[in-house]
Amino acid sequence: MTRELAPNPAPSPGLTPALERNIQALVDRRKRELSEATTQQKVADGITRFTGSMIFVYLHLAVFGFWIVANLHLVPGVPAWDESFVVLAMIASVEAIFLSTFVLISQNRMAGEADKRADLDLQISLLTEHELTQVVTLLNQMAKQMGVEPDAKPELRDASKDIAPEKVLDKIEDAQR
Repeated sequence: MTRELAPNPAPSPGLTPALERNIQALVDRRKRELSEATTQQKVADGITRFTGSMIFVYLHLAVFGFWIVANLHLVPGVPAWDESFVVLAMIASVEAIFLSTFVLISQNRMAGEADKRADLDLQISLLTEHELTQVVTLLNQMAKQMGVEPDAKPELRDASKDIAPEKVLDKIEDAQR
């Protein structure tokens, strides 16, 4: 799916047109992902966002505080309805079960997004490494043709070799054992 790019306004000070384009692409991507989220994901994210707010804390302080004070017979004219606080404990337990489930749903979605970004980062790094290897190879060829002996010849020779990412991962895993 290709999209027409609108003419770019003058870039912000300190940003190149490429950076402006990349920022806009990321913003557009996030908006698209949000619009494609299922109703269930949106509900879970909304609940998680609300339960992670200070309004939620204040609401609980008010409700649970009133519950406790009233059931300790400290509010005149309000009869106690849960003197042993068993109902309050049950409500808090059920709420904790549901809230932890909503948080896990949101975390799973965010972990999936983080995995996608990590894959993108890895692909860009591998592409950059390959392109730099080609540049070093070209520079080595140019230096040879021009009769220039670089001071860092062994490092340049190593830098002109392609790296196999699977071998790097194998070596990292071996070193961690």
